[in-house]
This record gives sequence, structure tokens and C-alpha cells, in this order.
Amino acid sequence: MGEIPGFATIGALLGQPARSAMLGELMDGRARTATELADIAGVSRATASSHLGLLVEGGLLKVEKQGRHRYYRLASAQVADTLEALLVLAPAPDPVRGRRPFGPERAEMRRARMCYDHIAGTLGVGITDALVARGALIEEETNFRLTGDGERFLQSFGIDVEAARQRRRHFARACLDWSERRPHLAGALGAAVAERMFGLGWIEREFEGRTLRITPDGLRGLRRVFDIEIGLP
Repeated sequence: MGEIPGFATIGALLGQPARSAMLGELMDGRARTATELADIAGVSRATASSHLGLLVEGGLLKVEKQGRHRYYRLASAQVADTLEALLVLAPAPDPVRGRRPFGPERAEMRRARMCYDHIAGTLGVGITDALVARGALIEEETNFRLTGDGERFLQSFGIDVEAARQRRRHFARACLDWSERRPHLAGALGAAVAERMFGLGWIEREFEGRTLRITPDGLRGLRRVFDIEIGLP
């Protein structure tokens, strides 16, 4: 039986619980030290270093040195998009077998979270659906096409669309959302939308993890600009 090149290698990297925990923690786009990731994965510093070395070698992580410290982050937005899509295949928690169902913390993450540098969850999909409904975006397989009306709308919202186009990455990627099972806007344009919402104070990061908090200004702004009603968690 022929093996599709790379599948077994990537599967082995993702199949180890400690490595999966580290990758999940880094999906918010921020960097962590080996010590922080060791604590998150529940392993020793030496074991964490070994796991991190394999993830860097496998192209899933990159490492940056600052003084005596080494910081690890996802290698690219494409890695984050791929991990997000793989979560769609993950089975839901089963309380009968002793695993807790989605609790309050998980509900917050499903509502609004970072997927690398763009917005995911109910909020991310809601923004994307609103842009599609107004004809700003047209879904084309694994990408979105920004229309002329869409470009004018986003520019009026304060986004430098041309600067997003010049970035050396996908411009408007359709990233399959693991909790909503539908695509949200990723790529340079998705990152620009998230950056603008942070700048307006509509969303804030929780102290740790990927979860986002939608501020009262954000609730009002989303209703006014995108005609989105995001209920309380």
C-alpha cells in the first residue's frame, strides 16, 4: 500500500498529547518559552525541549532567540489554519466516559477566540457571514474574493486593504472553523480585520489562551457596522 508522503510524519507529531497541548496553546499567535510550554503540557523541561525540537524540525514551529531565552511560535498562519481544520474531525467530549462537556470556559472560546492572528468562533464566522451577505466577499473554494464594494466598505471601516495585499501570505483565506463547522476569514485580510477591532477596543485578549472578550463598545459596534448580534456567553 502506498503512503501519501508526509502524512505519517505529521500524524506522529500531532499524535503525542504533550506536543498537541503545546500546539494548541500556540494557536493564539503568541510566542512561549520552553518552560511555559512544559508547564502547559505537564512535562519536564528536558522532555519539553525534546518535543519542541521535533516540532521545529517538522516545520510546525519556529524558534526565536532573545538574549538567554528561546521563544517558540507556530511556523506560519497556514499551520494554524490546518490545525483549526483538523479540530473539526475531533470527537466531542463525552461526559458518559468521564470527560467534561463544553463548560463555561469552552463556551467562551467557542464564542470568540484567536486563530493565529485572525478571529474565529461565533464572532469570526459572524463577521465573515456579514461580509458575504453584503456582497463584500465571495467564497471561492478555499479562498474569498474581495469585491470592489467590499474594498470600499473595509476602507471606510479603517482597514488599509492595499497594505494587506502587499503582505507575503494568502490575502483572504477561508479557514474552516472547528466549533462552527463553517469558514471564517483568515489570511492577511482576516488579520487586518482583527487588528482594527483590537484598535477600536471592540475585542480584548484574555490574560491567557486564545479566548477573546467582546467589550460593550464591541457589541454596539458589531451591531452598527456589521448588523451582528452576539449574545452574552
